[in-house]
Amino acid sequence: MSVAGMGAIPMEGGYAFRVWAPNASAVSVVGDFNGWDAQAHGMESEGNGHWYAEVSGAQMWQQYQYLLTHDGQSFHRIDPRALAVTNSVGNGLLYDHGAFDWEGDDFTPPRQHETVIYETHIGSFVATEDGRPANLGDLMGKLDYLVGLGVNAIELMPLMEFAGDYSWGYNPAHVFAVESSYGGPDALKTFVREAHKRGLAVYVDVVYNHFGPSDLPTWQFDGWSENGKGGIYFYNDHRSATPWGDTRPDYGRQEVRDFILDNARMWLREYHADGLRLDMTPYMRRVDGTHGDEIPEGWEMMRRIGEMVRTEFPRHLVIAEDLHGVAAVTSTEPGGAAMHAQWDSKFVHPVREALIAQDDAHRSIAAVSDAVTHTYQHPFDRVIYTESHDEVSNGKARITSEVQGDNPSGWNAQKRATLGAALVLTAPGVPMLFQGQEFLEDEWFRDDVPLDWERAWAFRDITQMFRDLVRMRLNVDGGTAGLSGPHTNVVACDEDANVLAYVRSTGDGQHALVAINLSASAVQRPVDLPGRRWTVRFNSDARAYSQLFGDHPTPDIDARDGHGTLDLGPYSVVVYAPA
Repeated sequence: MSVAGMGAIPMEGGYAFRVWAPNASAVSVVGDFNGWDAQAHGMESEGNGHWYAEVSGAQMWQQYQYLLTHDGQSFHRIDPRALAVTNSVGNGLLYDHGAFDWEGDDFTPPRQHETVIYETHIGSFVATEDGRPANLGDLMGKLDYLVGLGVNAIELMPLMEFAGDYSWGYNPAHVFAVESSYGGPDALKTFVREAHKRGLAVYVDVVYNHFGPSDLPTWQFDGWSENGKGGIYFYNDHRSATPWGDTRPDYGRQEVRDFILDNARMWLREYHADGLRLDMTPYMRRVDGTHGDEIPEGWEMMRRIGEMVRTEFPRHLVIAEDLHGVAAVTSTEPGGAAMHAQWDSKFVHPVREALIAQDDAHRSIAAVSDAVTHTYQHPFDRVIYTESHDEVSNGKARITSEVQGDNPSGWNAQKRATLGAALVLTAPGVPMLFQGQEFLEDEWFRDDVPLDWERAWAFRDITQMFRDLVRMRLNVDGGTAGLSGPHTNVVACDEDANVLAYVRSTGDGQHALVAINLSASAVQRPVDLPGRRWTVRFNSDARAYSQLFGDHPTPDIDARDGHGTLDLGPYSVVVYAPA
C-alpha cells in the first residue's frame, strides 16, 4: 500500500517518494541514504505520470535528488517539492513537518477590520556583525519592538529559496523550501510560534505569476519541452512570457494547479501562517499583465486559492497585489477571485501625489477624499499604504525624500510623511506600514542595505506618534472604535482651504472624527457635524512628537447644534472622539 502525498513523505522507518515526471522513461531516487547509487532505489511508474518509491532507513536532513532518464539521456534534478535545500543549486534535504514542537500554538489572527500590517524584508531588517543578510532569528529579536509599535500582523516578503543570498525574494527557485540563508524551515516555524506568543499574526508573500527565472528544478524537469520553453510546469507558448523570464506556470495543467494549491496550503497548515499575499496577480490572469491576452485558468487559479483559504482556514486572509482596481478580485460571486483584500492603487497613488506636491495649490483634496472613501466589495477589502517595498525602490523614494530630498529630516518632510501615515491609519481599509517608516527611514529600499536603527532612537518621538495612531485605530484605550468601523462620511472637502474631514462609524453608533489640513498654514473652517461635543484625542502637530512641530492649540468642538469649527495646525491631522 503506497503512502499518499507528493515529494519526500515521512513514513514509519523511512521516507516515501513520489514525483511527477510524465515524460521520463525511468526515475530513481538517490541520496545519502543509499550512497547516491542510481541502482538502489528505482521508482515505479504509477501509470499517471507519477513515479513512486519507498526507502527504509532514510532520515530527516539527509540529502537527496532524483535521477531521471528521457530520450536516452539521464540527469539529476532537485525535488520540486523539496521542503528544504542545501542551497538553490545544491541538494534537497529530507524534512518532516511533524517533527517540530509548536508548544501548543493555537493562535487566532485578528479580524480583517482590526488588522494593522507591518511589511518586512527579512534580509535587510537589521544589520549583522559579519555583513551577511539578516535571518529569521535576527528578525525574531525585533518582535518585542513590533509589539511595542502596536501592529498586530507582520507581512514577510518572499522567503522561498532563491538564487544567491541577497534578494527581494520575488525570484523563487524552490517554492516549497524556506530560504536557507534565512534559516530554513525550522527557523520560520520558530519565528511564527514566537510571533503568535506575542499576539502577532504572520503573513507570507508568495509568488505564483512566475518561478525563478534561475536555479529552477522545475525547468524542463523530465526532459520534455516545446519551443525551447520550460517543459511540464510551464506554458510552452507565448503565455510563458513574463517581465521576469519565460517562466509562467501552466495553470491549465491539473498537476501544476495542485503544485501551487498545495504550496499555498502548506504555509498556512504546516507553518501556521495566518495569511498569504499573492505577488502581482495581473500576471497570473493576463499575458502582459494589462490589456493583452487573458489567461482564464490563471484567474481560476486565484479563485481556487481564495476559496481554499476561506474554506479550510477561516479567519486567515489571502491578499492580492493586483493594483488595477478590479472589484472582482475580492468578489466571492461567480466570476470573482475570492481574495479577502487587494493592495489598492486607488489609495496610494493619489495620496502620495498629494503629499509630495511642492505647491499647496496643486494638491487635489477631492482626489484624497476619493482615495479615503473608495471601496470594492466592502470597506476592508483593500490594503492601504503610502510606503511599500515597491513604492520606495527602483527610483522611487521614501515620502520624506520625495518631499525634500536635500532635507528629508526637516519640518516639511516630517510633517507630510506623518500626515500620510495618519491618513493610512484612520481611513477605511487594512492599513499597512513598511519597515522603518515609523522612524522616518529615508533610504530607498534595497535588499542589501539594512535599516538605520540609529534613526529609531533619533526619531523616537515620531515613532510614538505611530504607536498612538495604531492604538487609536485598534481602540486600545477606548473611545475610537469608529476608526475600525465600516461607515465613512465626508463632512468637509475644501479645495480652497486644503481641508478634508470625515467621520468614521461603527454599526452600533460609535464615531470618530478625522480632520486633515493639507496646507502649510494653520486653518480655521466651519463644518457641519453630528450634534455632540467632540474631544481632541490626537493632534499630529503636538511638539511631543517633534521639536520642529508647532503645538497648534486645536480646541475641542461643541457641535451640539450641528455646527462647529475646525482649527488645525499646518500639515496636521486631528482625531476627535465624542465627549
